[in-house]
This record gives sequence, C-alpha cells and structure tokens, in this order.
Amino acid sequence: MTDLLHTPFHAMHVEAGAKMVPFAGFDMPVQYPDGIKTEHLHTREGAGLFDVSHMGQALIKGASAKQDLEAMLPLDLDLLQPGQQVYTFMPNASGGIVDDLIVTCWNDNTYFVVFNAACKDKDVAHFGAHLSASTELKLLDDRALLALQGPKAVDVLSELAPQCAELVFMTGAHMSVNNAECYVTRSGYTGEDGFEISVPAAAAESLAQRLLESPLVKWIGLGARDSLRLEAGLCLYGHDMDDERSPAEAALGWAVAKSRRVGGSKEGGFIGAESLFAKQRDGVAEMRVGFLVDGKAPVREDAEIVDEDGDVIGRVTSGGFAPSLNAPVAMGYVSAPYAIIGTKVAALVRGKPRPMTVAKMPFVPQRYYRG
Repeated sequence: MTDLLHTPFHAMHVEAGAKMVPFAGFDMPVQYPDGIKTEHLHTREGAGLFDVSHMGQALIKGASAKQDLEAMLPLDLDLLQPGQQVYTFMPNASGGIVDDLIVTCWNDNTYFVVFNAACKDKDVAHFGAHLSASTELKLLDDRALLALQGPKAVDVLSELAPQCAELVFMTGAHMSVNNAECYVTRSGYTGEDGFEISVPAAAAESLAQRLLESPLVKWIGLGARDSLRLEAGLCLYGHDMDDERSPAEAALGWAVAKSRRVGGSKEGGFIGAESLFAKQRDGVAEMRVGFLVDGKAPVREDAEIVDEDGDVIGRVTSGGFAPSLNAPVAMGYVSAPYAIIGTKVAALVRGKPRPMTVAKMPFVPQRYYRG
C-alpha cells in the first residue's frame, strides 16, 4: 500500500471522506460518504467531478506522426481537423486489443492521446516498438486530468472558461481555466454531456477547489464512474475487451474509419487489419451484448451465462445495479446465435439461474452535446 501513487487531488479526496482503494497503481477514491447511488444520480442530474489523473496522457508528434499512427490504429487522420478527437482502439498483430484510446489532433504533426491507467506501461512499449525514429512519444506526467460530467457541467465550466460552451462533443481547445493553461475536450465516460480538463499538476488542486465551490458540483468516485459507463454501454478495458478479444467480437467495428474498412480508399494497412477483416468476413463465435436482468440483485463479472437447457453459452464481463433504471444490467459475451436482442438467457449466480434478456445498449440515452 505504501507504494501506491497519489494524484494531485489525493489530500482533497481524504478530506472529503472518500473511501480509498488501490486502482491501477494509484490510491483512488471509490466513493464518498453520500454513496455510489447518490453520486451516480447527481451526475445524471447535475455536475459530477471525477479525478481521472491516473489515466495516461501523451503527445505523439513529429513529421511522421500521422503516418505512424495510421500504421498502428484504424484511423483516418486526414479527417481530423485541429481540435477534433476520435475514439479508437490499438490492435495487436493477432487481432486482439492492446488498449482503447482517445486521439485528438492538435495540428498536423501533433496528436494528444489519452489511454487507460492500467495499460500505460504496455501502451508506451507498444508505441515505442512501432513509432519511427522521427516520431516522439512525450508522456505528460506533469499534468492532471479532471472530468466534469453531467447536464450542468457546461453551466459550471462556462463561469471559468466561457470558450468551453463553443465546443461540441469530441472536440477540444486550449484555454485558460482558473488562470491555468488547460486543454479542454467535450467528452467523457458517463454518457452525459461534459468535459475532460487536462491541467498542469501545480494548478490542479486550485482548479478543483474552484469547481467545487459551485453547489452543482460534487466529487464522484470510481464506483459511480463504473455504473455510469455501464448504463451508457461503454466498454471497460481488461473486462469487456482485452488482448485476446477481436474488435469484431467486441462490437467495435464502428470505430474503424470508413476509409480503412474493406473497400475503403485507405483499406487496411494497420496492425491486425487482416485478422479483423477475416473475422468480419467469416463471422465470430461470440459477440458482446447487453443484458437486462430480472429481479433486483445484480449479476457480477465472471458469472457464466447459460441457455434454456443449462448449457454454458457465454460469460458476464461487466455487471451491476443501474441507479437510473432502478434495476440491474450487465454486459458480456454469448455464442453468436444468442446475440439477438430479445433472446432469453440466464446467468448462474451461486449455482442458480438468474433470467436475463439480451438488450440493446446503451441502457440509458446518451446525452452528448452535438450542437
């Protein structure tokens, strides 16, 4: 425990009464005294403040940056104007997923990348193995990352940085926030409108304190972050996708730029493309789907999924209670013939079947601001 890293907001979390837990090498807040359900619903109704400084932030820059990134990722960076960002995944040679990322164009030669906390070391190694000598990967270890999420987020942040209101979903800009030079994107991991704020570590605590002065803003921990993203149908790396899962199985084919797909003007050419295309052509044995769970008790990760005859057909990869629905939901993989919306299955919980129905995701409407 003494080896756990601290974000610049650690003392603030402790002072706020957070329950701290180890997460991706950091001592992080899982919940505050109000509890996960209250935090979750506050984010859906107001503005939740999340410390996501454990995530990796980096710049990839150089004359060959665009070419190198397109050789690694299924992106068409010619479509990204400065300030535009895109969700993508980083395939490995066998067609699995090294990590999922957000890539933002700062200019033709510089890209801002945010990646998962638990994958930082392997991501850096993967980039290092595939970027050319003329492309630099610069880790931004001197910056913190805050997420302000919810329908009131724009009202709060506009008081400090009026420019943020001009952004639409998946765009960003450099701007001064509370007298600190930040990079702000209109994005997040909750399904709500909101922002992610990359701020110099030295100015981070002051910014958080200023945001928390608003009665609309409360700290939100990892517990509610997980239930919010599950309701929004968003994958969690290492659970709903990993090095072994193909994007075809994970239902992430939409994240391949149209020009990089079969028949596109820049078809393939990225790591793992042949494997992905083969699975899309030939079909996959399992598919990621969502589930509505009967009753009130949640079904947790690793529960086996069975058909009406009791034969195992899959596994739950994420599951929990959805406060917005006042009901449990789950996500997981099932044999392809069962991946049809409306199919009745069951999860084995302590040896007993819990009825579930394959359902469309997201479970709650996404409310991103698109202008």
